[in-house]
Amino acid sequence: MGVDDKRNTIMVVRGEAILPYLNAIAALRISVFREWPYLYDGSEAYEAKYLHSYVYEPNSCVVLVQHKQKLIGASTALPLTAADPAFSQPFKSLGIDPAEVFYFGESVLLSEWRGQGIGKAFFAERLKAAREYGSRIAAFCAVERQENHPLRPIDYRPLDAFWQSMGFEPEAGLKAKFSWREVPSGKESENTLQFWLKPQ
Repeated sequence: MGVDDKRNTIMVVRGEAILPYLNAIAALRISVFREWPYLYDGSEAYEAKYLHSYVYEPNSCVVLVQHKQKLIGASTALPLTAADPAFSQPFKSLGIDPAEVFYFGESVLLSEWRGQGIGKAFFAERLKAAREYGSRIAAFCAVERQENHPLRPIDYRPLDAFWQSMGFEPEAGLKAKFSWREVPSGKESENTLQFWLKPQ
């Protein structure tokens, strides 16, 4: 499926249809997630392994945005039961059945294209996929960082207000722990991620 907005093409791919875009999505994730607040020092090997979980899951949803055939943005989602157990365990701990949750993995978009409505399209397409799957809850998580973190940009604007405008709210006590290698140290660090939920 494709929608031409005069400049960009937005399309949704699922399962094996993701394969032709795998390397471009991986490169985009590595580039964007190096920025604040994730500071992710990614590797192509890890990205290939991670993204294949979407290829093997028939109910996955990957939203792609291209400009003149160049990938400028990508957004992912899949049933929580198909995601890394580190993301489903917090739900189980609170008595929420992971089978009722559709997990929004991440959205990455090159900086020059932000603030033009693409983020809303990412949410709209993933929420549509969640409804089609029959989930009761849509969920994503975001990394927590200290306000006085030395790498926090002076002009950084949190996305909380945008997420709330999409109908999501942070769920108290619903957090995950996940480790990744960070820039500039190149060392593995454990991070806390806060879940945001939207009833379907």
